[in-house]
Amino acid sequence: MELLLLRHAKSSWDDDSLSDHDRPLAARGRRAADRLAEYFVAEGARPALVLCSSARRARETLAPIVAAIGPGVDVRVEEGLYGASAPELLARVQEAPPAATPLLIVGHNPGLHDLALGLARDAGAELRAKFPTGAVVALDTGGTGWAGLTWGSAQLTRFITPRTL
Repeated sequence: MELLLLRHAKSSWDDDSLSDHDRPLAARGRRAADRLAEYFVAEGARPALVLCSSARRARETLAPIVAAIGPGVDVRVEEGLYGASAPELLARVQEAPPAATPLLIVGHNPGLHDLALGLARDAGAELRAKFPTGAVVALDTGGTGWAGLTWGSAQLTRFITPRTL
């Protein structure tokens, strides 16, 4: 079973009147989201289920990916993913249907970074140092099903940053 963690792309701070939840992507973030869409297509990465934070920047990061991989992707935008901690994210993953693999979570730091570090048996120095905006972590969680996912039970298989695309 594969778990994909995607941190939203770079957001804009240009409009001080917007709440954090409503900040859009910056131009750099839109370019990164487009490159991520190309990456998902090139890798044949088609999530069976996407759980996306309700924050505007997360939804805008996901939009070109969903458009590129085609119709029929089950996307669930969830308020609870905005600002979720690693234990909250793990609990949400454990609730996912067993057939939902790959499962893609689109969210925020520090929760996503902490989740990746907590799940991976060996996260590697680069991921331990930073989970930048627009980065994707892929974890092989074995065949135990989402309900059985526990800390330290996954293998890091890919760590992709916008700079490497």
